[in-house]
Amino acid sequence: MNTITRHFSGSGKTFSIFLFVLVIIATLSSCGAEKGKFKMSGRFLNLDQGEFYVYSPDGVIDGIDTIHVKGGRFTYERPLDREATLMLVFPNFSEQPIFANSGKSVEIKGDASHIKEIEVTGTKDNELMTKFRKETASSSPPDIAKTAEKYINDKPESLVGVYLVRKYFIQTMTPDYTKAEQLVAKMLESQPKNGALVLLRKQLSQLKNGKVGNSVTTFTATDINGHAISDQDLGDGVAVIYVWSTWNYESQEMQRQLKKRARESGGRLKLISISMDADHKACKNMIERDSITCPTVLEPQLFEGQLFTKLGFSYVPDNMVISNHRIVARTLNTQALKTKLDELLK
Repeated sequence: MNTITRHFSGSGKTFSIFLFVLVIIATLSSCGAEKGKFKMSGRFLNLDQGEFYVYSPDGVIDGIDTIHVKGGRFTYERPLDREATLMLVFPNFSEQPIFANSGKSVEIKGDASHIKEIEVTGTKDNELMTKFRKETASSSPPDIAKTAEKYINDKPESLVGVYLVRKYFIQTMTPDYTKAEQLVAKMLESQPKNGALVLLRKQLSQLKNGKVGNSVTTFTATDINGHAISDQDLGDGVAVIYVWSTWNYESQEMQRQLKKRARESGGRLKLISISMDADHKACKNMIERDSITCPTVLEPQLFEGQLFTKLGFSYVPDNMVISNHRIVARTLNTQALKTKLDELLK
């Protein structure tokens, strides 16, 4: 009998305490990540190897991280000292919000051939979002918005509401800023210290000024090369001000399409871009790589950037279509943007 065995044989009390400690450690380990960190892990059918990407519209990630999938499984962990929303980007460029908390972990399960049906478990917010997606899977856009409003009113303390109000009341072709303000006010009653909500309320006041039909707000800024630009650089014809970043693939595709359309227009389409990158070098490298020649304003303060907030932008990607200094459309997806420009430039 070795020393450890003799010790426990002679002291049932000591052994009981030892077992109790082991149970506590195991319980804590199963509850989530270490304090000050967030962890997500997952497994996918029909995907042996591949890559996902993750970025944060809240700025907790500087740029974009890569998640490697091996044998259908992956694990991702990062330091986190506050609540945040992470956006998981799949190979088909669809996105899934993940609501992160310090010391928590989530499990993601799904089939790579039906990526919209994934399940996220481990925290109440992520389980609420999974429930919302399942409930609205076959709903029409108006019905999805109604369901989103109900979810926000029922759970105003949830991080999910911030995502839902952006997605279904602001970042649409027919935004409802009045409803968005009402829902944000409701959430702020339960989350008065939520910085994302405070910022969103501020952005909504700007968005109302920059709504379709209004004249574009007068502005001045300095582009990434140190040149002064203003609303006068938009000219008297058709122009687009758009928001992009090196960490958002959808915005990069939009930028490539706009560059192509501007070239084909023979100078009739003017562009100004706003880069939401904290990293000056990463932004400049992508501009050079993709041969972007339009003026680009770098917003190192991200979602609190001066030009970004003044023009009423709220997300990445975002855009504002202007004709004769009047806003004729905003927050269009890439296809709708192409269609609108074809209409204006014909």
